[in-house]
Amino acid sequence: MVSLARAESAAAPVPADLTPAAAPPGLYVRDGVLMKDGRAYRGVGANYFSLFSRMIKDPADTTSLANLKVLHEAGIPFVRFMCGGYWPVEQKLYLANREEYFRRLDQVVRAAEASGTGLIPSLFWYYATAPDAVGEPVDQYGNPDSKTVALVRRYTAEIVERYKDSPAIWGWEFGNEYNLDADLPEHQRYRPACQPQLGTPKERTARDELKFPQVRTAYVAFAETVRKFDRTRLIISGNAIPRPAAWHNVNEKSWALDTEAQFAEILRRDNPDPMNTISVHLYRDAKGVYPGGAGSIDEFLGLAMKHAAGAGKPLFLGEFGTDRQAGPREKQQAIFEEFLAAIEKHRVPLAAFWVFDYDGQDTDWNVTFRNDRSFMIDLVSRLNARLGAK
Repeated sequence: MVSLARAESAAAPVPADLTPAAAPPGLYVRDGVLMKDGRAYRGVGANYFSLFSRMIKDPADTTSLANLKVLHEAGIPFVRFMCGGYWPVEQKLYLANREEYFRRLDQVVRAAEASGTGLIPSLFWYYATAPDAVGEPVDQYGNPDSKTVALVRRYTAEIVERYKDSPAIWGWEFGNEYNLDADLPEHQRYRPACQPQLGTPKERTARDELKFPQVRTAYVAFAETVRKFDRTRLIISGNAIPRPAAWHNVNEKSWALDTEAQFAEILRRDNPDPMNTISVHLYRDAKGVYPGGAGSIDEFLGLAMKHAAGAGKPLFLGEFGTDRQAGPREKQQAIFEEFLAAIEKHRVPLAAFWVFDYDGQDTDWNVTFRNDRSFMIDLVSRLNARLGAK
């Protein structure tokens, strides 16, 4: 969500008989099972998109830090958040004044530690930001010797090395929904936005049309860098569900719908080793068209769980939810309950609803304790109580 324009794992094996005190920190994977504190884990958290980004824009705005404690007390065990700026101009602080940048990010991590809230930082949210920040086209994600990939490695190393010992960090995520911007037919129509006042180029070319082999190079560079400093925590792509025609987009430049086998192939492609998680973001489709031939939320999550298990990786439903466009509160709640029922039925290990305390989407998606969509927090809290998630 938030479209503003729009090799084997190197992890050390985890012993099966660890006590909570001896278990690795955060979330980790053992034999394809999501683990925390020495036990299999299932839980539902929240997307807190602006948790850190509002502090990048205004260091005096620390309102999000107090909200972590309130969220945790309400039964929300973890949050996924954008760990950086959306536009290049918002990432300028990191490039120009690392000390100040990390002073602000340290406050987020310390607040999470104090509240007991888990964090899943998403380091490279918007796919054009990193190449734009170093003055390269998007295709340089595919060049391991590029400035873009060097920035991916450097930023990842600095973040992971700095916070790897924090109990607040539950996992590491690359970015947000890169797979949806890759390999599009008529790709020239879907190039990244040009917002020069925000640090983008004045124009885009064919070199800014993202291809998945380029994404894979960046994913692997990210994951290998994480593993240099953190041998066990979850590594996540941040991808959405594949487009229902993703295989045909790549292989036939068409919008014909993929078969289940083609969907499974793309799902594995989108989450390459050493990433040890299958990431999907799922929203209700009014026409009931989902990847792999699924016709409903329930059917898709069953299909995704099946193929995640086949890949030996736990499923992370990194975004789900519904907005006010779905209808009155009763309709929104029915859709949200449909998601939660499917998450519980199919034993999805990890999920996070979209989105908490984000003023930028106040008219449609935002969920707070004070607005008419607060029921979502209560419903998630009840599910987490049943799951024993904390």
